[in-house]
Amino acid sequence: MVLSLATSGCVTVHGELAVVPSASRSEAAQALKEFTDAYNASDKAYDAKLDAGRVTGAFGAINQAGLTSRAVTSPNGNPGHQDLELTDAKFTIPKKAGWPRWFVADTDSNRDAESGPGDNTWLLVFVRNGPEEAWKVAYLTIVSPRSVPEFKTDNDGWAQAVSPDSDALAVAPEDLSTEYASYLKTGEPAHFAPGPHTDAWRASREKDARRPGLTTQYIDQPVSDGDFAPLALATKDGGAMAFFATRFFDRQTAAKGYRPKVDPDVRALLTGEVKNTLTREWVSSQTVVVPAPGKVAVVGRLQGVVAAKGS
Repeated sequence: MVLSLATSGCVTVHGELAVVPSASRSEAAQALKEFTDAYNASDKAYDAKLDAGRVTGAFGAINQAGLTSRAVTSPNGNPGHQDLELTDAKFTIPKKAGWPRWFVADTDSNRDAESGPGDNTWLLVFVRNGPEEAWKVAYLTIVSPRSVPEFKTDNDGWAQAVSPDSDALAVAPEDLSTEYASYLKTGEPAHFAPGPHTDAWRASREKDARRPGLTTQYIDQPVSDGDFAPLALATKDGGAMAFFATRFFDRQTAAKGYRPKVDPDVRALLTGEVKNTLTREWVSSQTVVVPAPGKVAVVGRLQGVVAAKGS
């Protein structure tokens, strides 16, 4: 291999060190179409294999577990299937070196039709780990358009990815999963702004922890490996919008002589026998706005049961 050295830095014949857009805009549009086609096929048939090659990370875990469950509860497919349509896509594509490469698609969805068009925006984070691999959706969040900040872009419209260990933000992206898991357990560190996914969720858990004949314990864990890694884009105000994942368990224990109720969708993922305890494993993905400085606002959360165990 021949390397060329210049005052501007190093380049390689494969371009891993070159700072380039993660995708062209036409490539991003094609990735969105291919995902949507695969998602619709899998949703119609309730067949996880049909979109397994287009999902990964937190969204992939939620999507695949949900399809696996529904294939048991509705073996003839989805009787209420309606094709998902993602339109008016705006692509925010960062320039970066090396792999993985990624971008965000901000889209409108026909799933908002009942409450009026444009009420929510669907943000999909596409990830690609190498030149021979397909683009896959690692994160999905559904939020109000008002929750999406203006991204920092260069003169050509390319965005800026934020380093996982950036010290320019209130919380570095690589620390978000650990600190959020800790916050849900203890209320500390107090980096998170009040809202439905922070103090209100903690209050809801506390309320549900003890009910007549049933107690519930929660265990939160950070997740940041591989395609579960946090991703962040710089915003015009000096902050960032970031996407990260966590995992949590809720363990329901019934009083003597009783059993926790098991929903059909959960039963389809169940191992063991529910005698007096049911433990559900969830994957949760969060979308946050991180200021510099200030408190982190959790603007969206998508979660789903991925496994269950009875004892």
